[in-house]
Amino acid sequence: MNNSIIRYMLGMLLKFESIFLLLPCLIAVIYGEREGLSYLLVAVVCAILGIVSTAKKPENTTFYLKEGCVVTALCWIILSMFGAAPLVLTGEITSFVDALFEIVSGFTTTGASILSDVEALSYTSNMWRCFTHWIGGMGVLVFILAIMPLNTGSHINIMKAESPGPSVGKLVPKVRQTARLLYVIYFVLTVVQVILLVVGDMTLYESLATAFGTAGTGGFGIKNTSIGGFSAYTQWVVTIFMILFGVNFNAYYLLLLRQFKKAISIEEVKCYFVIVFAAIGIIFVQVFEVFGNVADALRHSAFQVAAIITTTGFSTTDFNVWSQTAKTVLVMLMFIGACAGSTGGGMKVSRFMIAFKTIVKELNSYIHPRSVKKIKMDGKPIEHEVVRSVNVYFLTYMIIFSISVLLISFEGKSLVTNFTAIAATINNIGPGLDAVGPTQNFSIFSPFSKLVMVFDMLAGRLELFPLLVLFHPAAWKEIVNRRKKQV
Repeated sequence: MNNSIIRYMLGMLLKFESIFLLLPCLIAVIYGEREGLSYLLVAVVCAILGIVSTAKKPENTTFYLKEGCVVTALCWIILSMFGAAPLVLTGEITSFVDALFEIVSGFTTTGASILSDVEALSYTSNMWRCFTHWIGGMGVLVFILAIMPLNTGSHINIMKAESPGPSVGKLVPKVRQTARLLYVIYFVLTVVQVILLVVGDMTLYESLATAFGTAGTGGFGIKNTSIGGFSAYTQWVVTIFMILFGVNFNAYYLLLLRQFKKAISIEEVKCYFVIVFAAIGIIFVQVFEVFGNVADALRHSAFQVAAIITTTGFSTTDFNVWSQTAKTVLVMLMFIGACAGSTGGGMKVSRFMIAFKTIVKELNSYIHPRSVKKIKMDGKPIEHEVVRSVNVYFLTYMIIFSISVLLISFEGKSLVTNFTAIAATINNIGPGLDAVGPTQNFSIFSPFSKLVMVFDMLAGRLELFPLLVLFHPAAWKEIVNRRKKQV
């Protein structure tokens, strides 16, 4: 285990977090709020610790997948702990566990909140909550890789650990260039959405906060009604951009290269849009009588489908009162999630496609035992290692999901509440059903249950295994042995 590179990466993270914290400080200056002093204090502490940790550049900058997993998991935990500190220092959230839940929900782009009145927060803290979505959407380590001065081909191991999806590839030959390209696309889409929202009925502050939440597919709102209090135009803009941010960013890269046919022929993207439109159609039929007209029924159906499948979690209405069929479709979308290589959460469309094709292949083997067929995606055969990793992912996911539901069930809340609370956190969605519906929050749970869901949010965002590696005894044993040798 390369301890020096882990230390250096953690130091880099703290330096960048100190820079990120300057945005709420700027908001505090604009609105004349004293809460900015708490953010400035934490920013200074992060900067000092970061400078100390990176004072000595490691001689060996190579790290393998195990280092990538460990550094990714540690970075997200430390990022969240320091990110939660200002909320406690301002006194706006008194419990550190609650503040940690809120900020982990922000960085992992979950959008689940323990706050019953978000409008009571300062402009400073509300902007920080929303900005954490934007930071965590594409991945903070991907951002660091885009600009950090480490020249090594092993950067792909961090992208594999942090980027969502069953497999990660490079858009261009160098990982650093890929990371830059991803963030350019991410930034441009965010700016375009901000402009379109400002044209509507949102202020610049509201547009920035909403765009941060949409881009990161997070869902923190700055209004108690989420997006429900804004115009139909604004809701359609948010709907469209939620869907766009749920698309595999490889498609946007191909569009930039003007390879339009190749971009629209990506199997996962086509399947994603089929699921979106099919779900909208089913829910539209179910809720038409509730709204009484085509325009409103279509708008709310499209918005909630986009919000759930992309795991953004915004809401325009209380879908908790919709029909059982409509709610069942939404719960199914919670698990499917968006495309791999997007900012969305969930299990990812590509995994379900691979699983379905694996089942078909297995059925064919029963009928034609001697046939030898490979599973293909986009006309290319899928390696056995990818299929195996997808199967292991599903099994691990179900184990963590089941244990989590069991652990929080001792509080005596309904099965629907417990089941959808875990589904909403491990899939990084935000709202669930029943007591954690779109008009409710997660403050009803005990500190222990909140910590269980903090683990689930981190595990879901990091695709399970990077976080699990952190808890593997062998990883820490190797670190301890390396230190003993150095002593």
